[in-house]
Order: sequence, then structure tokens, then C-alpha cells
Amino acid sequence: MTLLTVAVAVVATAAPATAYPAPGRVTGAIGVHDPSAVKRPDGSYLIAHTGNNITLKTSSDRVAFREAGAVFPGGAPWTTTYTGGSRNLWAPDISYHNGQYHLYYSASTFGSNRSAIFLATSPSGNSGTWTNQGLVVESRTQDNFNAIDPDLVVDDQGRWWLSFGSFWSGIKMISLNPATGKRADGTLLSIAGRGGGAIEAPNIVKRGAYYYLYVSFDRCCQGAQSTYRVMVGRSTSVTGPYVDRNGRQMTAGGGTEILAGQGSVHGPGHQDVLADNDSDVLVYHYYADNNASLLGINLLAMDSAGWPYLH
Repeated sequence: MTLLTVAVAVVATAAPATAYPAPGRVTGAIGVHDPSAVKRPDGSYLIAHTGNNITLKTSSDRVAFREAGAVFPGGAPWTTTYTGGSRNLWAPDISYHNGQYHLYYSASTFGSNRSAIFLATSPSGNSGTWTNQGLVVESRTQDNFNAIDPDLVVDDQGRWWLSFGSFWSGIKMISLNPATGKRADGTLLSIAGRGGGAIEAPNIVKRGAYYYLYVSFDRCCQGAQSTYRVMVGRSTSVTGPYVDRNGRQMTAGGGTEILAGQGSVHGPGHQDVLADNDSDVLVYHYYADNNASLLGINLLAMDSAGWPYLH
């Protein structure tokens, strides 16, 4: 057993202060929830996160962040069927492909699976430049899945896939048409689950021979009482099966912990892996002692067995 697996085993019960690195230094507008980050062609950074009409922040150096307005400053009335009239839109996934920014985002109400994921595109990513491209996938109360927390991955063959999900029967995946960014067919795959338990916020990236599926276990959105933690599994196929370090399938509750709460860092999760020049970076939110939801950023590396860890 390696030192890393020893640390993970300990963290699963009561994390010591040294189990994981503290969030890296960030300044300015760092109040975020469910962040997703992209590096722009000019080298700057753009973060989209949960907020009224989807909130944007920018940085030139990955340290100092400033407010950058809303994706839809005029509102998003097409979402209110799912939000009960609220302007609060959740868990965006931002990426850059073929000269366009793509933003998948969720519309729902807390605890409900009457939910929808929409797509918007923009040539610049700036507030007010986004065009609504419409509904991608929805879930209804009679469904056994929940259409929130989208994440786009493009596989080695250039195929587009959208993973999503929260609670219910777990994390799902659909195929997309790369020309439109919309749903391609009736594919609905299951790639992770905890038997109806707390799992959400999928994020898939390819590194080396493997696709890595990052998810958040346990409870979000309870301030300093949140128990969110970041788990990972891997597969040689984008559609799975994903297994953890011990070989347990993620569809059977598997997952290797790489980040959890400790000290004054509570409930870290809703992670997004950003490929940067110096390193892969894990972007996430966590709660402070005063219940504020803040931006967390750490460098991400692979150990000798090809499993990620933060530093």
C-alpha cells in the first residue's frame, strides 16, 4: 500500500490537516459555485459558474480574478419552465471548439429531477454575446435520472459526448452531433452510480491511455456543513466501464478519493480539470468557515501508477 492510498483511507473517515494541499492562492472575485474554466486563445482564463443567468469571471494569470458579467444579462426565459421562475442557472460547462465557446448549463430546482440542460455558443465568451442554441436533454419526474451538471468530452475519434447527472440512478452519458452540439440519437448510457446515493458533477478528460471520470460524492450546498469530496475512476473507453484504484466499477459505487474537506476547507467539489501550460489544474469550489462558497485551484499530477493527485 502506498502512502497515497494510506492517506486516502484516512481521509475517508476523518481527514488530518495534512491529507490534501490547501487551495492555491487566488484573489479578487473568488466567490463561485460549480465553476468550469477554459483557457482563451489569448492566454487568459474564463470561468463560468452557477448564478443568476450564469455568472462569468476572468483572470489573466490564474490568480487574480474579476467579475465579467452574466452569460445572459437580459435573462433566459426559455429556462423558467424548469426553474420555477428563478433566474439562477446551475453548473455550466464551458469549453472552446472550432472558434466558438460552448456552454452547457442546467435549469432545475433543488431536489427535483424535472430538469434540463441547454446549450449556448459565443464567438468571444463575453457577457451578452451568447446565443441560445436550445434544449439538449431533459428529465421528468417519472425518469430515474436527473439532467443537471453537464460535461462535454471529445474522444480520440472526434466524437462528442455529454455526461451529466445527480443522485437518482447516477451519472449518464449521451452522444452529441459535433456539428450542432445537440443530442445525436437516443443513446443513454450509465457510467457511475451509488444506488441512488449522492453522486454528481461528472468531468471526463483523456490523459495517456485512459479517460478519467471525476465526480463529487456526498452532500453539497450546506455551507460549512457540506461533505462534498472529489472521486475519480478511469477507463480505456470514454463510455466505460470506469474503475477505481482498487478495480471497483464506478457503476457499483466505486471511486478513488483525491480531495476532501479538512480544517477550514469544507465540502470541496464540483471539479473541472483544466489543461494549462505548466500543469493540469483542478478547479473546484469549497466552503469557508463562514459558509462562503469560494474558488479552489490546485495543480494536478499523475503518480507512477497513472492515478491523479493534487499538489
